Amino acid sequence: MSRPTRATRVPVVVAAVADLLCVVAFAAGGRSEHDEHVGALGVLTTAWPFVVGAALAWLVVATVPALAGGQRLRGVSRVYPAGVVVLVGAWGGGMLLRAVTGQGTSGAFPLVALAFLAVTLLGWRAVAALVSRRARPRPSAPAP
Repeated sequence: MSRPTRATRVPVVVAAVADLLCVVAFAAGGRSEHDEHVGALGVLTTAWPFVVGAALAWLVVATVPALAGGQRLRGVSRVYPAGVVVLVGAWGGGMLLRAVTGQGTSGAFPLVALAFLAVTLLGWRAVAALVSRRARPRPSAPAP
């Protein structure tokens, strides 16, 4: 008989920092790719709409217990549904705020942003789940 599966246990602060680093990496990489200044102010200028979108998504996850494993933010490191909500918030909120503030959303940028944010925001959660799953003790074989 096997044990019931447990949620990946990543501290909320670690999950928040991981999400923030994903968005900042996206902004820094994009600025670098387009030969724009990659200093802190430049990265912040590019990142802030996506950070705000992710923060709003975290607020949704915090207020809808079913999105985070039933209790507060306990399951925020799960790929689904919390990770998907953060991805949609970061990308959708970021694109909306960029459009409203005149930063631009044309060309392939929305697709590149979605791809990068999906790989990173969902990717670290998938890796954490895999590591957590492998770290769990396996049930021993039943006695004959």
